[in-house]
Amino acid sequence: DVQLVESGGGSVQTGGNLTLSCTYTTIPFCLGWFRQVPGKGRESVGSTSNFGRIAVSDSVKGRFTVSHDTLKNTLYLQMNELRPEDTAIYYCAAKFSQCPEDGGIWYGDFGYWGQGTQVTVS
Repeated sequence: DVQLVESGGGSVQTGGNLTLSCTYTTIPFCLGWFRQVPGKGRESVGSTSNFGRIAVSDSVKGRFTVSHDTLKNTLYLQMNELRPEDTAIYYCAAKFSQCPEDGGIWYGDFGYWGQGTQVTVS
């Protein structure tokens, strides 16, 4: 079992930066970042495996960075050059199976979720 808590969301102007954090109680095999806007499904943003393989979705590649501090039990999402279309609720999620080798995570595979944190870009 694992519990996850996100923090760091907020409102920012277009072009601004934010860093989200996700602290967890037990290190899982795979951690992921997802985002969701009303009326749409959860979109994957990035992931990291417990042995350090990090992947970032093509939709945010070059602007978003996923990092993981295992000593602090914390997953990070550094978001740069934010755009209005990045506005969403951002979630971290965990599962006790390996991340896909191609980094193509799917929300349905994750059984543990944080409460989400709102990011608004205007």
